[in-house]
Amino acid sequence: MPTFCRHNRFIERCPICRKTLPGYEEQPPSAGASSPGAPSARTSSRRAPRAPGQSDGVRVRRELRAADDGYRCSLLPGLRASADARRLAEEIAFSSGRLLALGSQPPGLYGEARALAERDLERATWTCFLIAYLSPLEGSEPFAGIGKALGSEQGHLQELEGIPLGPRTSHDPGRGGETLRAYRAWAAQSGSQARAFLGDASWSPQRRFERIFERLALPGLQRAARYELLLLLGALAIYELEPDGLHAAGAGALAARDAATLAAKRVFGIGDPINLDRRAAALARTLAVPVGALDLALANWGSETRATLGFAPGTRDTAAFERAQQALGL
Repeated sequence: MPTFCRHNRFIERCPICRKTLPGYEEQPPSAGASSPGAPSARTSSRRAPRAPGQSDGVRVRRELRAADDGYRCSLLPGLRASADARRLAEEIAFSSGRLLALGSQPPGLYGEARALAERDLERATWTCFLIAYLSPLEGSEPFAGIGKALGSEQGHLQELEGIPLGPRTSHDPGRGGETLRAYRAWAAQSGSQARAFLGDASWSPQRRFERIFERLALPGLQRAARYELLLLLGALAIYELEPDGLHAAGAGALAARDAATLAAKRVFGIGDPINLDRRAAALARTLAVPVGALDLALANWGSETRATLGFAPGTRDTAAFERAQQALGL
């Protein structure tokens, strides 16, 4: 089966990583190849003038990857370092602990949303939408920005200018209030948010998650926000929703920029979204954690800092971490 390298290419086609393959031999340059000093047609051609404000450089995302120490695990075929596997186990323990807390004693605005659902389901749903869309801040007041947005009535919140955004926000200031309007129009088609998230009463929680995730493909609502919204609504027992995978396939083109999906490609050593879901589900089953815990865990694993999303940094599912250590051979 083809293997992806750390540059997210097939290893056989990567000019850097293919040198590590057994039996590799450097091919001499062809006779028609340009000499280093000879300008090519592409480099000698005049570039089109840049628009005002356009960046001169190329944005490069630095991948956090430890040195190869011989680590190999069938559950994590893309990893070559035990330090990377150990860091993933830590993030899974944090994310799983977060889901456990959401189901038992949700902190801050999470707890308020769950209590509110008993008397005002629409307001509770709107609160969860803003949590997922804006993202809690890091620091001592994680819900300050979301609380400011909640200060406006749902139908009157048009713009988000001046509202601080968290590390996993889906909001693009350039879109203004376009996504808010699209979400309200989406809910209005069903008559209410509650009816929109219920869908067909005969659906299982997994089927409901899948179908509504697809239906929430709204302008500006990125995969992370869609997944987090449905995960929250299910974990807080506001609606019967439960993921059975990462749903990378349902994210379409958005998956190419999604932090969790990009990290999953590196961890599982494959780019096909269907196989990503299968390998994520297999890992979750082996570790006995909800597959929904892998979304935040993978995003944090691929980032320089952990997004805590309103939870204490020391939040941890200790039992899940111990299972991960054993299953991953750490």
